Amino acid sequence: MGLFKKLFSREEKESLDKGLEKTKESFLKKIGRAVAGKSEVDEEVLDQLEEALVSADVGVDTTVRIIQRIEKRVARDKYLNTDELNDILQEEIAGMLDSGVNKEQNGFETPLPAKPYVILVVGVNGVGKTTTIGKLAYQYKKAGKSVLLGAADTFRAAAVDQLTVWSERADVPIVKQAMGSDPGAVAFDSVQSGISKNADVIIIDTAGRLHNKRHLMDELGKIHRVVKKVIPDAPHEVLLVLDGSTGQNALEQAKQFTTATNVTALAITKLDGTAKGGVVLAIADQFKIPVKYIGIGEKMEDLQPFDPHEFVHSLFTLNS
Repeated sequence: MGLFKKLFSREEKESLDKGLEKTKESFLKKIGRAVAGKSEVDEEVLDQLEEALVSADVGVDTTVRIIQRIEKRVARDKYLNTDELNDILQEEIAGMLDSGVNKEQNGFETPLPAKPYVILVVGVNGVGKTTTIGKLAYQYKKAGKSVLLGAADTFRAAAVDQLTVWSERADVPIVKQAMGSDPGAVAFDSVQSGISKNADVIIIDTAGRLHNKRHLMDELGKIHRVVKKVIPDAPHEVLLVLDGSTGQNALEQAKQFTTATNVTALAITKLDGTAKGGVVLAIADQFKIPVKYIGIGEKMEDLQPFDPHEFVHSLFTLNS
């Protein structure tokens, strides 16, 4: 239908389809009920479609925008039948998700804009932050890039231990200090070590506590400052990790972190274990920050670069 600009590999596409199974089965069944017995898209169909979107955790504001777009199409084309509704929905949703997404830059094989490329990873405990860092390290190394990890979440002993395990799995070096050490000092040492090792990518973990905004700002601000002492234009990316299975709670976390620091990209995890995958739409629409990665399973390869067209295509395609 001309909507999809490129396809993933067959393995990536199968992984994406499987990871979104719970969301799309729930979502498509509700859409099916909305159009059952209807020959045209009328007010009742739109009302039921609105209910289906909200229940998939797309969020009220984003749902209203999608419905408004479809209403404009109905008004413009005068008559739309329900067979066309899926195509229209896909076009409108993909258009909303496409804003600000640089799919070429999202690929692990793509040349990076800086060396070393410093990524600061933020997010609360339990969202899959450490796992995401480990999978990023694995994917970058698999793509031929040298990676170094920095364990700057020094407030929780388990965080350093978990990141150490992931560094061993991905077979990449890690910089760490004792629990309670200054996170800024760990970040500083990580960047210096990355430069000395000629690393392509430095990924720095940060504390996963959601304190008051002032404390969070101060802590992240300090890490920013010490990193810039070594590399003036770093960090090059601030990646916020959100748990997609928490639905609207993920939106609240995004609000907290985007007011506390300059988040430049999002990773949304645990989409394989939830029917709330529609939250990806809500987050991308409301924050205008590109979703860069999605987590759709436990395997190392199950952290995928986000392609809005592939995501929407999978969302609207039930596996046979």
